[in-house]
Amino acid sequence: MHVYSAESDRQLVRGTGMTTDLLSIMSFATQSGKAQLLEKHDNDVVICGAYRSPVTRAKKGGLAQAAPEEVLGLVLKGLLAKTGVDVSKIEDVAVGNVLPPGGGATGARQAALWAGIPNTASVNTVNRQCSSGLASVNQIANEIITGQIDVGIGAGVESMTLNYGAGVMPLKMSDEIMNNSEAADCMLPMGITSENVAKKYNVTRQKQDAFAAESFKRAAEAQAAGKFKDEIIPIKYVDDDGNERTVSEDDGIRKGVTAESLGKLKPAFSADGCTHAGNASQVSDGAAAVLLARRSVAKKLGLPVVAKFCGGVTVGVPPNIMGVGPAYAIPRLLEKAKISKDDVDIYEINEAFASQALFSVEHLGLDLAKVNPVGGAIALGHPLGATGSRQIATALSEAKRSGAKFVVTSMCIGTGMGMAALIVNEQ
Repeated sequence: MHVYSAESDRQLVRGTGMTTDLLSIMSFATQSGKAQLLEKHDNDVVICGAYRSPVTRAKKGGLAQAAPEEVLGLVLKGLLAKTGVDVSKIEDVAVGNVLPPGGGATGARQAALWAGIPNTASVNTVNRQCSSGLASVNQIANEIITGQIDVGIGAGVESMTLNYGAGVMPLKMSDEIMNNSEAADCMLPMGITSENVAKKYNVTRQKQDAFAAESFKRAAEAQAAGKFKDEIIPIKYVDDDGNERTVSEDDGIRKGVTAESLGKLKPAFSADGCTHAGNASQVSDGAAAVLLARRSVAKKLGLPVVAKFCGGVTVGVPPNIMGVGPAYAIPRLLEKAKISKDDVDIYEINEAFASQALFSVEHLGLDLAKVNPVGGAIALGHPLGATGSRQIATALSEAKRSGAKFVVTSMCIGTGMGMAALIVNEQ
């Protein structure tokens, strides 16, 4: 008869490759419902720290002349220093990356090694487009759940200054594939999918501009109050002119933005459209990183435990309205967790476009006060591969201030998908 213990199940998995049912006791399948999610068990996947760089404007912002591997490396250094983790215990690092050649794999490995993570730790990059930074965290969490590792880092980085628009379109396309309407829709410009959502679901220009103005207002107020300082790792680097620069604040946040001022901007994708530079996410540079561990190991190593990562889900949606992803990922997440939308205290929903973010909020009937309480990507920016990890850092920082318990982070994904994850704050 098998007597349960965390260590015996770890040996079962690592030693024989047999079933992971017992080790996976913390998964949604067996641990769900509000009371159960609040319980603490040795095999929980916990977050020991989540930090980010400033998010800055591509081409014009503070990180425009910084190499992405250096920005990521500095964030990793900051994460290691603030958590006090013994770097020899880190077993795997996953890095969300969308645009760079080769998937950014070489740069990610370089960043990890330069940050002081030993060469015994493996590194890979992840590209699930706008959810890449969350997919990396989810990957590391799943490796912990299945007993492959005990400690790892899920991160993300993007220099849209260097790579936005470069090599996005394939050199050769199949006519046969493009004859399939949904396959062809995967090539639609993201702005056009935003217009499609607005038209299909009657998300008016006025509502979008009001939503965007609120994002700017919340972000500006949060920045003025110093709310982002604890989650940001300042980036020090030498620019193209040989000058040492320190970037410590997001530089895309604008004060005084109103729905009326946004209403004066011209549509960017269609003459009769409603998506424009002020109600869409900013093209940005930045990085973020999240340290995860098995709870028993975190306790043994003396690591801080700030939250429990309960799990994530992905869904597919029609590519021509790709922005609706959160409206379908979040319900699946809540169903698996067996909690209601009202049990959630904070929703971090990526504002790729006001049209799709607002549609998701209205479709789900969410309380707007709970959504992006310190602003979203319209105000802060959206460095594609980093956003999923950045949202975790921002949400947990806000949860610590407010005492929020249940946090959901979600985003739409290019080509028609959505992702969402549930985190329980323990600060």
